[in-house]
Amino acid sequence: MRLQIIQLLQQAAEPGIEGDVPLRERPPASAPLVQAAVLVPLVDHPAGMTVLLTQRTRHLRDHAGQVSFPGGRVEAHDADPVATALRETWEEVGLAPTQVEVVGELEPYATITGFLVHPVVGIVTPGFIPAPDPFEVEAVFEVPLHHVLKPGNYRREQRRHRGELREYFVLDYPDFHIWGATAAILVNLRRRLAGA
Repeated sequence: MRLQIIQLLQQAAEPGIEGDVPLRERPPASAPLVQAAVLVPLVDHPAGMTVLLTQRTRHLRDHAGQVSFPGGRVEAHDADPVATALRETWEEVGLAPTQVEVVGELEPYATITGFLVHPVVGIVTPGFIPAPDPFEVEAVFEVPLHHVLKPGNYRREQRRHRGELREYFVLDYPDFHIWGATAAILVNLRRRLAGA
């Protein structure tokens, strides 16, 4: 399955279908988008792959308490989004770039909070022991990839944001509420891996 996943991720991305998989949350047109990158870490356990996620601490300014991929803003010294994703992952959870095999990228995702997020997919050898940054990361956990790949595990919810009704994806998983940009990126991952 590992080779099949790599092949599917290295194929050219298809454009998203509006109303099916939102690739953006329509940020305010007046605000320039802040470039950011996240790592979508697939941990290659013998019993099956998992997706490594974090829960952000509740005092952060952006996305406090939410489930997210490790990642953050692109810095001037980062060569590209891959470098950003690997650097931020090292800083946030202690996963060294040498422990990640980058195998592809997903469609960029624009958030209503003004970020253009570049998801970078990497395969991680099992045995990694997280060392989360206590300022940024409250928890590190893994979701089985087979759970992520089941369309029936997702639902849509709505909430008002700045007076406008927004619709977003939610992935049900015990003890964690995975929603918004993170869930949408997982939907895009599922679409890319539909043949896996």
